[in-house]
Amino acid sequence: METETATRWLSDAEQCAWRTYLDVNRLLTYQMEKDLQPFGLTMNDYEILVNLSEADDRRMRMSDLAAATLQSKSRLSHQITRMEKAGLVRRENCESDRRGLFAVLTDLGGETMQKVAPHHVASVRRHFIDMLTPEALAGLRDSLTPVADQLRGIRKG
Repeated sequence: METETATRWLSDAEQCAWRTYLDVNRLLTYQMEKDLQPFGLTMNDYEILVNLSEADDRRMRMSDLAAATLQSKSRLSHQITRMEKAGLVRRENCESDRRGLFAVLTDLGGETMQKVAPHHVASVRRHFIDMLTPEALAGLRDSLTPVADQLRGIRKG
């Protein structure tokens, strides 16, 4: 016999905070996507380019890239195929694991990052950073860090 537990409904203040977070997340993601459109990139494209540009030798194992971008291996494979066609990345075999593949940032991908990054950072500033005081940013970071840490722990488990 299952034990019923009482539902802890959200208070008005909790519900307001939750819904505000959801609204900001959706609206900010929409705006970031819109600001990348002139460059022919999506947020997923940009996130992949960032990860590869920051990786040793501008390459990552596909499985590591999937984990870093929170995409399934299948979805990432489709994304990389599209980005390969655009000349931004290429796949390379992993010599130590014949089944493994690397995603590698091409010269064009690196040039694209250098061109797009200043525009993206300006967008992040305009639509997020500059809207908050330094104290509010620190409070937001301090408030969201335990949530992110807990979710990362669940994901690894």
